[in-house]
Amino acid sequence: MIKVAVIGGPILSGGKKNLIMEYFRHIDKTQVQMDIVCNDDSNAIPQEEIEALGGRVFIVPSFKKLKGHTDALYELFKKEKYDVVHAYNSMMNFFPMYAAKKAGVKVRISESLSMAAPGEWKTYVKYMLRPLSHLYATHYMACGEDCGIFQFGKKAFDEGKIAIFKTAINTEFNSYQPELRNETRKKFGWEDKVVYGFIGRFEHQKNPLFLIDVMSEIYKRQKKAQFVIIGAGSLEEKMKERIKETGIEPAMSWLGRREDIQQFYNAFDGFLLPSRYEGLPVVGLESQSCGLPMFFSTAVTPEAAACELGVFTRLDDGAAAWAEKIIPVVEKNIPVRRSHAKEVAEAGFDSKTESDKMLAYYKKALAEQI
Repeated sequence: MIKVAVIGGPILSGGKKNLIMEYFRHIDKTQVQMDIVCNDDSNAIPQEEIEALGGRVFIVPSFKKLKGHTDALYELFKKEKYDVVHAYNSMMNFFPMYAAKKAGVKVRISESLSMAAPGEWKTYVKYMLRPLSHLYATHYMACGEDCGIFQFGKKAFDEGKIAIFKTAINTEFNSYQPELRNETRKKFGWEDKVVYGFIGRFEHQKNPLFLIDVMSEIYKRQKKAQFVIIGAGSLEEKMKERIKETGIEPAMSWLGRREDIQQFYNAFDGFLLPSRYEGLPVVGLESQSCGLPMFFSTAVTPEAAACELGVFTRLDDGAAAWAEKIIPVVEKNIPVRRSHAKEVAEAGFDSKTESDKMLAYYKKALAEQI
């Protein structure tokens, strides 16, 4: 039995949590004992599900208390004697990697899930930590090529030192369900609307004020448009101010932070993600699997297009150009909408397939350390 500690950091609603859980749900538990280590500022730990599936949850101090965070990790690793510590916090992986080496853990995996962009204070921190993030790691991993190169360097990628494990989803679960679509649209009063949605954090990375501008431009051209925003974050008030300024309040459904998002993939007609940077976004894959057109900025890795429903537009083109590109794609897809789960799985994003590969990777990595 291989003992693995997954370092999730702050477990919040969204992509990282979903990614960790997809691997956790599908990995062979007759061969792996997997525990999830979360920071104490988490707000969406699926503890009941983890424990029901045979895992354990450990809580450690947040990154705000770095010494306490690192000390707690060291004590945990020393006590539990893990074979593998797999950290999913990109630049912050330095701290669990250091604690794991100090505790004598043989396989220490530093995984990159994200990149960075100018204009955000966290970017400067990332550049400072980037050289350290793999200092004590024995193995490098990333959810996509761009993320791997950003964190570990082009030389490491070219030399084959970065294992790419694509963002994995349950493609069958996220297939298109017409009945769920009709039920959800009726529940929210969207039956005769063309529904455009966003699900994510209201932070600089996600570019939410530009998102509102795109919605405004769509509304000018399509009066049946309905907009749905799901999530939470520090830019919430600024977003609400922009909504008032643009006059799209009558067409806006503001639904806050939710976990029941599958119904919305089915109910939406288009998903907008004009991010300044991303890793390989889970929402993009789940949307496409559900037959929902996904509109990315070109700052998102091209790997995010798991089928023909992934559409990319430059942020510099402006909100009006986004609207002009989005509307015809959505209108064309509505009458012929179908599940694209098979295509997304064949593109290498299926949870079961990737989890089997992950288990094989753990075994090989351990064998190499003996």
